[in-house]
Amino acid sequence: KICRSAPPNTNIYCDVPLFQVLSGCAIIVRGQPRGGPPPERQINLSNIRTGALARRAPQSQPDQKDTPDEPYAFQAREFLRKMLIGKEVCFTVEVKTALGREYGMVYLGRDTTGENIAESLVNEGLATVRREGIRGNNPDQARLCDLEDQAKASKKGMWTEGGGTNTVRDLKYIIENPRNFVDSMHQKPVNAVIEHVRDGSVVRALLLPDYYLVTVMLSGVKCPTFKREADGTESPEPFAAEAKFFTESRLLQRDVQIILESCPNQVILGTVLHPNGNITELLLKEGFARCVDWSMAVYTQGAEKLRAGEKSAKERKVRIWKDYVAPTANMDQKDRQFVAKVMQVVNADAVVVKLNSGEYKTIHLSSIRPPRIEGEEKNKDKDKRFRPIYDIPYMFEAREFMRKKIIGKKVNVTVDYIRAATSSSETSTIPAFAERTCATVTIGGINIAEALVSKGFATVIRYRQDDDQRSSHYDELLAAEARAIKNGKGLHSKKEVPIHRVADISGETQKAKQFLPFLQRAGRSEAVVEYVFSGSRLKLYMPKETCLITFLLAGIECPRGSRNMPGGMQVAEPFSDEAMAFTKELVLQREVSSTLILAPISLISVVLLATACLAGFAVGHIGSHSTSSFI
Repeated sequence: KICRSAPPNTNIYCDVPLFQVLSGCAIIVRGQPRGGPPPERQINLSNIRTGALARRAPQSQPDQKDTPDEPYAFQAREFLRKMLIGKEVCFTVEVKTALGREYGMVYLGRDTTGENIAESLVNEGLATVRREGIRGNNPDQARLCDLEDQAKASKKGMWTEGGGTNTVRDLKYIIENPRNFVDSMHQKPVNAVIEHVRDGSVVRALLLPDYYLVTVMLSGVKCPTFKREADGTESPEPFAAEAKFFTESRLLQRDVQIILESCPNQVILGTVLHPNGNITELLLKEGFARCVDWSMAVYTQGAEKLRAGEKSAKERKVRIWKDYVAPTANMDQKDRQFVAKVMQVVNADAVVVKLNSGEYKTIHLSSIRPPRIEGEEKNKDKDKRFRPIYDIPYMFEAREFMRKKIIGKKVNVTVDYIRAATSSSETSTIPAFAERTCATVTIGGINIAEALVSKGFATVIRYRQDDDQRSSHYDELLAAEARAIKNGKGLHSKKEVPIHRVADISGETQKAKQFLPFLQRAGRSEAVVEYVFSGSRLKLYMPKETCLITFLLAGIECPRGSRNMPGGMQVAEPFSDEAMAFTKELVLQREVSSTLILAPISLISVVLLATACLAGFAVGHIGSHSTSSFI
């Protein structure tokens, strides 16, 4: 604000926050922000001169050389920086040149009674007085001359013997091997001064005491940026200017500590720590930044803090999240979190659960992808029937891991998002993928998806940065995958993949007859129920014998379901669905024991359940596979 009691031809501006110290005799001030970053104004100190700071040669002019500091130039800049940054100043504008440069006096505080900055510099021997054209009747100029004479007599600053060559910095603009440089810091805090803010999450820092100038990208976050157009102009993304101002007003030319955390692709990642807080977490909390998956893992302060800050901004819908809608915003709490019984494991990334209401629901594990192979590998042997569970490497191991862990047990389900159905083409009305309910499934505090990934039985899906439909424990999944890769587990192993040679003799009479004597000699065998065709017709996997068989429950016959016949669709018999559901709930994907006999229809049968268990859903069948034939 302008002081109205200022002398004629002189404007005095009071209560102005200092923004930046350009050199020992030039500063930039800013007004108070109103609806966005305030305008800047450069003020040059009248009647004094300080040394010029080092300048790097333009990259477009390789024949030019870098210009080093003049003696005591950096010390003058530092003197002002430590005195003024973050403080309010009062300044006068005495002269304004035709080019718009403003010259005046700067005072520390809210009025001209504060410390005169030019006088302080001259008194410390960090500036010289411009004596040309000095009017003898000007007391301010005369005082500057007196202070300079006193500094000379006291041999302060530049007036000391030796000329001040030891005050010239050995600035290092280029680091030959950034990765080794970052590793040499051992993730320990390094003292630094922030020299420039490119955008809210990228800064240029002067590392002390060795004077390395490095560009640091904040680990784990990204702020809106300024895109350079073809004509050379910059186009800011929404809230880019506000994010930059937020970081500048808190860090620019402040004494900070920086933890250099990683250096992927020659980009130095780090965390900037200020005595008043962590700028990374503040940017997220205030809605100026979003979490970035690829650099979250190196954030040494704990990725959960970053997610918590982003979550807070989303819930308050501030700034970049002003239009945010949570993936499960339209779901009731009872639909978002519930307990259910696992009835079936599907393809190692999905389960069928039974709700308390008796309804069955398919749940996909959030943010993971089961083992898979490319189409060429799948079609390599066209004569062989492709069976994903046995032919895709590690698919069987993944399914078995989940089956043994959760089949038939109650689990906690937290829905993370609903993935909408997608069509195979714009003109197709048939979805390529049906709508999917994606959730985090836990049992005994163990996240099943995380356990799968840590074993190397699944991989983590990478998302677009603006895709918020992901697991609520996404960072834990990424960390588990990193461990699996490091330890070479499962899909990440360099060993030969496991091969499962399984003889499928289900539905083939001749093969069944050939296998029957061998299986009968084995006596009671262990098996896993792979599929339920009806209440009394099942498919069995026998691991020791490595075969798949179709079998009937001996002594009973359940109602048949609907099926395609040569003459058309056969209508389901009454209670066929109930009988099949009853058997599924009892034995599907469970480990069972079986004893084999020869049935009249040349199929292999097995006793899995006492016939009394199916009372009401089956009738006794008199014949060679009656109950007595099993005893």
